Order: sequence, then C-alpha cells, then structure tokens
Amino acid sequence: MFRPKLPDVPHLPTTTITSQQIQAPAPAPSAGRPVAPYVGIGVGAVAAVVVVGIVLTALLAAVAISAVSVAIAAVVLRSLVSDAHKR
Repeated sequence: MFRPKLPDVPHLPTTTITSQQIQAPAPAPSAGRPVAPYVGIGVGAVAAVVVVGIVLTALLAAVAISAVSVAIAAVVLRSLVSDAHKR
C-alpha cells in the first residue's frame, strides 16, 4: 500500500549500423581566416583581467593597512588625551 510504484523502463528501439554510418566525416572546409589572432586576443584579455585583479587586490590591502594604522593612532591619541585630563 505504501510502496511507490516505479514507472516501467521504456525499451529503446535497436538500430543496425551500416558501413556508411561508421565513416568519419570529412574535415570542414576552412573559411580562409587564421585562428591565431583570435587566440592572441583571448590571451591578452585574460592577462589584462589578471593584472587588474592583482592591482585591485593590492589597493584593497593598502586601504586596509592604512585603516588599521589610523585606528591604532586614534587609540594612542585617545589614551594620551585622557591621561592629560586625569592629571
């Protein structure tokens, strides 16, 4: 009652392979355009993306280091000012 009924597996029709279907297709005719310039553009684009990523990562690290140094300087100045008011 609670067991699911699985659908019947459809049987695929069998086909016979003739010698015409086994032959390898002929290579596609070339359009006369070389592929090398397009490969060079792809490599240049990838190189540009990598360089931009490295530069942005370096800028982000510089901003983070600057923020930490400013925060440390603010804590030191705050402690100096609070010590001066206590005396």
